[in-house]
Amino acid sequence: MLKTQLKYKPKQVTKKIMANLPKRTSEVIEGRFGLSGDWRRKTLESIGQKYGITRERVRQIEEAALASIRKSAEYQNEQDAFQELRELIISLGGVVREDDFLSSLSPDSETRNHVNFHLILGDEFTRHHEDDDFHPRWSVDSDLTECVHNSLKNLYSTLSDEELLSEDQITKRFISKLEGTAEKYKNAEITRRWLRISKLIGQNPLGEWGKTESSNINVRNIRDYAFLAMRHKGEPLHFRDLAKNICDVFGREVHTAACHNELIKDPRFVLVGRGIYALSSWGYRPGIVREIIEEIIKENGPLSREKITQNVLKERQVKPNTIMVNLQNSKYFKRNKDGLYALV
Repeated sequence: MLKTQLKYKPKQVTKKIMANLPKRTSEVIEGRFGLSGDWRRKTLESIGQKYGITRERVRQIEEAALASIRKSAEYQNEQDAFQELRELIISLGGVVREDDFLSSLSPDSETRNHVNFHLILGDEFTRHHEDDDFHPRWSVDSDLTECVHNSLKNLYSTLSDEELLSEDQITKRFISKLEGTAEKYKNAEITRRWLRISKLIGQNPLGEWGKTESSNINVRNIRDYAFLAMRHKGEPLHFRDLAKNICDVFGREVHTAACHNELIKDPRFVLVGRGIYALSSWGYRPGIVREIIEEIIKENGPLSREKITQNVLKERQVKPNTIMVNLQNSKYFKRNKDGLYALV
């Protein structure tokens, strides 16, 4: 998580630049931006009710107060603080997600509100509102911000629906899309921050990246956690072991029976043995042993018992005798003159 430290004291700067505001105006600003002991920001309506004025009048007082502060000598005397904020944003990539930036500065909500107040006051800072593609963010370079926005959209267009990438893989792909961006910004640390601006690209609990609408990223239920846990393990698991693995990896308690019931419903999983599941993406196909044998013979033609057993055991964790019992089912299989098994 991003951690930064300010040299200036946000609350002290606010006190100085608001020193000459009328009492009611000062109280309106404190309420609107959460600058007093009660750090929660108040609505225009709640402040209007307190003073017996309209919401529009509160908005006018707020706008006039901000304009007055920007023109004041006290504001000009505190420009070192605003310059520090500007340099900090530049060092973090020139554009940064709002909640990431503010939370990195202080664990105290009121202090974060004071910094947010300063960002709104400063002409050099631009706040980009949340939209369908991006989280709220602050920037100090409009050209760079447009480039980052376009590059994130371009990166999203290259991702397939279920694709999962490691952090190293997605940062490298993102950097390859950053056309027209200064080389100093093309590093993993800054690109990771830029990736967090996007609402369309996200991380799952294992730190893998992909499309946020994918269940591999936006994990919602037992089946999604089971998929990630098995993928993380990299091998077929009994549903009891998988339930334990979900608990170990994600800290989520899952009843074994519920885990089993969910796996049965999901085409991402294939039953490959007695209570043992694998991922279909690993090449396992659905079906009972007899159906697997049929598919193998269809693909390869007549085969010996040994070859059939060898191929079935690649896809199912069963005893060789189970395969032999299925081959003896004369309704589906027959032996030709060469002793090879073929379909009836």
